This record gives sequence, structure tokens and C-alpha cells, in this order.
Amino acid sequence: MSGSLKAMAVLLVGALVVISAYSATIGSNGWLWFAWIVLALLTAGVAASRSS
Repeated sequence: MSGSLKAMAVLLVGALVVISAYSATIGSNGWLWFAWIVLALLTAGVAASRSS
């Protein structure tokens, strides 16, 4: 796993924690979850391109 992929994975997990905490305290925001899904798809795409 390259450094940039590790950084994206850490960012993905950190964003999940932050969005979950935000949703638990303030309330759910669909745009935040949409942004997290886009980030997850980008991370998966980078991981797939690096493995092949």
C-alpha cells in the first residue's frame, strides 16, 4: 500500500468518525454522507488501480 493510498484510507476513516459524531449530536446531514460515499468510492478506485 503506497503512502497516498494510506493517507486516503486514514482520511476516509477519520471522515466517517467525524460525520458519525456530527450526526449523533446535531442530526443527520445527507450531503455529508454523500460526500463520504464519494470519498469512499475514490479510495476504492485508487486501491483498485494500484493493485492491477
